Amino acid sequence: MSESATAAAAKSPDGGPPEVPGVRPDAPTRSGHRIALARLRDLALVPAIIVMAIVGQLVNPVFLQADNLINVLQTMSEIALLVLAQTLVLIVKKMDLSLESTVGIAPGVAAWLTVPAGATHGIGVLPGGWSVPVTLAVGLLIGVVNALFIIRFGLNGFIVTLGMLIVLRGVLTGISGGQTFFQLPPSMLYLGTAQWAGMPASVWICLLLFATGIVVLGFTSFGRSLYAIGGNVDAAKAAGIRTDRVLWTVIVTASVLAALSGLLLSGRLASVASAQGNGYIFTVFAAAVIGGISLNGGKGTMFGAFTGILLLFMIQNVLTLGGVPAQWIGALNGTIILIALALSRITGGRAQE
Repeated sequence: MSESATAAAAKSPDGGPPEVPGVRPDAPTRSGHRIALARLRDLALVPAIIVMAIVGQLVNPVFLQADNLINVLQTMSEIALLVLAQTLVLIVKKMDLSLESTVGIAPGVAAWLTVPAGATHGIGVLPGGWSVPVTLAVGLLIGVVNALFIIRFGLNGFIVTLGMLIVLRGVLTGISGGQTFFQLPPSMLYLGTAQWAGMPASVWICLLLFATGIVVLGFTSFGRSLYAIGGNVDAAKAAGIRTDRVLWTVIVTASVLAALSGLLLSGRLASVASAQGNGYIFTVFAAAVIGGISLNGGKGTMFGAFTGILLLFMIQNVLTLGGVPAQWIGALNGTIILIALALSRITGGRAQE
């Protein structure tokens, strides 16, 4: 398919549903209003982030110190990669619940194969240098299996990835014996512990990948294809977009990003727990929704997703510094989702279903 054809089929200047054949464009005045509103919504969390920074400083002067801010960014970076992955999937009107289990199973398999026999449940059949390729390969394999069931066999993505989540969680528990893998090889620790130019490597990786996502979604024909598919997959097919190929790419890429997230987390903690990643999906959806990503597909931006996860972790950090018990943070995430849905109805006239 040519660049011009893709652009015509999927051009979406406001990050909303693309203009595709068979879909009547809005009147000029309404279209201009939607574009302006969408751009405003994309920056809507910036004032909230500024306000939260001020509140955090008032709650505890430690909040704006460099060490604390770097800590927030580093602990955020692992889940941020899951938000990036889920954003890609949601834009094409799919859903991947198995990402949280991929965070655990991908580095878990690598640790199982490379940690020396006798150290926890490792079998040590591969040298430590293989740990990173194995981690990413496991993520790739999970994405391929998900895509095969969802695209090739046409099964419901929610059910497929829910089943995959359960399977992966069980496999990790099985190979680890319910224990935690320790004595990880240095190659598994590097990305989670290294410092690049005074900042954790995981932060640089997160920022680089989000910047890449912003460019891909906003300035390439592939990004426009994602919005076209999420807005109207039949119209996207009619426009000549190879929808199956795009969906395969998105689903597999999301799983690889989840595996990378698990690698960063395992490196920072110097271990792989049998429950690693459990419950992450709730935080991921909370960040995506407050960042303006529609669960209905075809709407949202990578910048919005990034501000969503940043605001969420800032709030959690302020609560922690303020002495709020950690168990209340889970309730907060659910409350934020409900508030975001209400604001979506008010500002957009339609809830993020």
